[in-house]
Amino acid sequence: MKNLRTPALRKGLLPLAVLTALVPAAVSAQEQATATGATNLDRIQVTGSRIRQASLETAQPVILMQRADIERQGFVSVADIIQNISTSGSPAISRADALASGENVGGQYVDLRNLGPQRTLVLLDGRRMGITSDGYSDLAAIPTSVVERVEILTDGASAIYGSDAIAGVINIITRRNFDGFEASAYYGQFGQGDGSKESYNFLAGTTGERSSFTLGAEFSKENPVRAADRSFSAFPNGPYHPVPDIDPATGDPRTNGWSAATNKGILFVGDDAFTLAPGGDPRNFADYRPTDPLTDYTNPSQEMFLQTGLERRSVFANGTFDFNENVRLRGDFLYTHRETLQQIAGYPFQNYAFDDVVLSAGSYFNPTGEDSDFIRRTSEVPRRTTRELTTYRFSGGLEGSFDIGERFWDWDVGYVYNQNKGTVTGRGDLFLPNVRAALGPSFMDTDGVVKCGAAGAVISGCTPWNPLAPVGGGYSNTLADPALQSFLLLPTHDTSETTTQIFSANLGGVIATLPAGDLGMAVGVEHRKEEAVYEPDALLQSGQTTSLAGGPTQGGYSLNEAFVEFQIPLLADVALAQELSLDLAGRYSDYDTFGNTTNGKAGLKWKPIEDVLVRGTFATGFRAPTVGDLFGGTSQTFDFYTDPCDTLFGAAVRNPSVAAVCGADGLPANFRQIASGNVQATGPGSQSAVPYLSGSNPELLPEESRTWTLGVVYSPSFLDGFDVSLDWWKIRINDVIAAESVTSILNQCYVLGIDSACDRFVRSGAGQVVDVTRTLINGGYQETAGYDLGIRYRLPETAVGNFVVDWKTTYVDYLEYKRDNEAETPIEQFAGWGGNFRVRSNLSLDWSPNDDFGVNWGVRYYSSMKEACTYDLDGGPECNLPDFSSSYTLEQPSHKQGSNTFHDVQVRYNTPWNATVSVGANNVFNHEGPIMYSQPNSNFPYYGGFDIGRFMYMKYQQRF
Repeated sequence: MKNLRTPALRKGLLPLAVLTALVPAAVSAQEQATATGATNLDRIQVTGSRIRQASLETAQPVILMQRADIERQGFVSVADIIQNISTSGSPAISRADALASGENVGGQYVDLRNLGPQRTLVLLDGRRMGITSDGYSDLAAIPTSVVERVEILTDGASAIYGSDAIAGVINIITRRNFDGFEASAYYGQFGQGDGSKESYNFLAGTTGERSSFTLGAEFSKENPVRAADRSFSAFPNGPYHPVPDIDPATGDPRTNGWSAATNKGILFVGDDAFTLAPGGDPRNFADYRPTDPLTDYTNPSQEMFLQTGLERRSVFANGTFDFNENVRLRGDFLYTHRETLQQIAGYPFQNYAFDDVVLSAGSYFNPTGEDSDFIRRTSEVPRRTTRELTTYRFSGGLEGSFDIGERFWDWDVGYVYNQNKGTVTGRGDLFLPNVRAALGPSFMDTDGVVKCGAAGAVISGCTPWNPLAPVGGGYSNTLADPALQSFLLLPTHDTSETTTQIFSANLGGVIATLPAGDLGMAVGVEHRKEEAVYEPDALLQSGQTTSLAGGPTQGGYSLNEAFVEFQIPLLADVALAQELSLDLAGRYSDYDTFGNTTNGKAGLKWKPIEDVLVRGTFATGFRAPTVGDLFGGTSQTFDFYTDPCDTLFGAAVRNPSVAAVCGADGLPANFRQIASGNVQATGPGSQSAVPYLSGSNPELLPEESRTWTLGVVYSPSFLDGFDVSLDWWKIRINDVIAAESVTSILNQCYVLGIDSACDRFVRSGAGQVVDVTRTLINGGYQETAGYDLGIRYRLPETAVGNFVVDWKTTYVDYLEYKRDNEAETPIEQFAGWGGNFRVRSNLSLDWSPNDDFGVNWGVRYYSSMKEACTYDLDGGPECNLPDFSSSYTLEQPSHKQGSNTFHDVQVRYNTPWNATVSVGANNVFNHEGPIMYSQPNSNFPYYGGFDIGRFMYMKYQQRF
């Protein structure tokens, strides 16, 4: 429940939290084996509970990835390793999202259950990681070499950890208490000879009777891959429709995704478009011919990166010192510098999209003698963005133990500081004041140089631009000229900084011994402060460049929390109850922004017989609005939307009442939505030709969630090493914080008849939507449910060696989203559509014939994918479900592609000189996913989470 804006806890907890800070650690058995006090050797703490206990079996499902499991995969980033588990959703910002922009781009984020990365809590050694202003935890900040294991709680856990733990919790446990020295080197590349990845690291440590210290460093680099170098990304609609052609059904030209914003240039004379004929003189209008989409449009994919480049440098250290057998000092430090490189096509400049920008009648390069409109893509200078992020993280504190009678208690106090400082350097957008000057009056001076201004009145520092000359034609005054590049394309520099500080304190132990076992308890308090600043370049804030304008984000919030957890044994060693226990937890959170909220969790663990464990949980949770949600600046976006009044793709096609409302609004009977490039939309969800505004909302309230799980684990005593588990889960999120979509606002007006929505947008005289401002809102809900199946079998040792089978599968029953609280708003279903796979399954087969040699075979399965037809609405091979309909959508021509399976193999050898050599290939059969015109998680007709070729690698690890 919530009590909004009541300051009950703020004054009392802060002083206590500052003095007694909690380190909410999920401590491994290895760590506990070296902990103070022999009485603590058999008690561990697992992710999802703060109570140390003797058993790893808990009421909540936890996936465990040991270091050996990680090393048998051919990935070099922590994000790729976790992304490979079956419970992970599609990548939030894949490296194929070439057009993505904003603070989060360049990072690597994991999205459990496809509910958004901001709803997955990421911990590092049980302590929160730092987040962006939008609440994303960047896993690229964590070097792979430091990871000991990963624990993934696939259950809601706000009662234990607070905000964001809705879809689950990822706890990355680092290596510590290391004694010795090891170094490793990794190199790999795709079979096409590109996209090379390399990684080098070392780890050194020493452990004494009272202290330990570990130090490591890592460098990794992943080179970009060009979209032009893959058949599925080299053309906007893929290899099946690579170039513009004629629609055989209608006889009309089809652009096949090629852009009307052409690098050959388009000159408008009245309503007619003209392009310079090959070899023609840009100053002679007689050399122009009508623009032909079949020959004059541009393929922007040729200039883009399919996979961004990534480089990372990291240094990490941790240490402990035992003051005595009951008190220990602990400290951890992490430094990471991450740099990514992103490239997209040159800017599609359309002068009429900007005020007072025109090719002047007085320009030396204007063939018409009157002010003219034009289009020109600046392909000579593709837009490049370099994003750098530096992470500084420190955590430290004291921990210890004591006895009360025969009952053991442990405690810890600590502090966490995490700072992320970022810079974004962009080049390729045009500076509008200089564009106006470069397109203004100009003349050929007596020295044979074209200059701005007029004879006797030269404008100093100005370089004229000839925008109608095609790329690569050898013409003067084009963007191939470095002087003109420097004049028109000014670099921009954005900066960001986010800071997380946590003071906290924990106490846990045994209250009493009951007939069925120990009654355990944990209590704690925490004070956390989040601050964020994102400062776009002054040019971007001014709106004087062709880049999207954006305002600064600045703000912060603080909170105080207290939690309590009980582990209650009910029955033990009786008929039909070898064990029956109840876990209860509650957390009170008080924010200085929205007020307070209380959340709880109950878990039941029942072992009717020794071989069977039945488990179930119910939890409430929440996600607090982030700094970006509350204090983010208003920014421009070119939205992808569908106008319901469009007579080819809009709701008016199927609903006569919508068509009537559109007509009453003054729209013509044959109205068509205009998309980017000033052309008619070629499908639903087309990008707008003009930017719209979006912004934050300081009045937002937290999202609220409910989570249910129920599962069974079977470990037959007659089959040693075999375990099978099946868990059902359901998550519902109410009051979802989400940006309103332009499509939703238009539908509210025309489809749902909500009059107030009709006042939220402006149409031009031609009927096009030219202005709409959207904010974040609390509205609607998200809900998903499904099953997780896990099978693991370590076979008895045989004459030919050891075999281990590990198979994990996730089935999503449904994933639905309602965008607002209006009764008429339809429920959208996503399971099985785009990158929201209904089934994901991973199988690992490992064979070790002896201690020195091993082979691992991995299989990654993704179920079929559907999408709305955006290419061929009249049926045909691209629209193989032309009559598709369901309970959650109107009849909608659809496109379905089959399932996809990728195979990985690794061979390893332990040498006599204490080294391990591994060679392998991910996607060993070079499987390619299908062409998907909806571009799921990508800016190409290919799912952004699939392999882009066979990747071969070799790794050498030396231990001393």
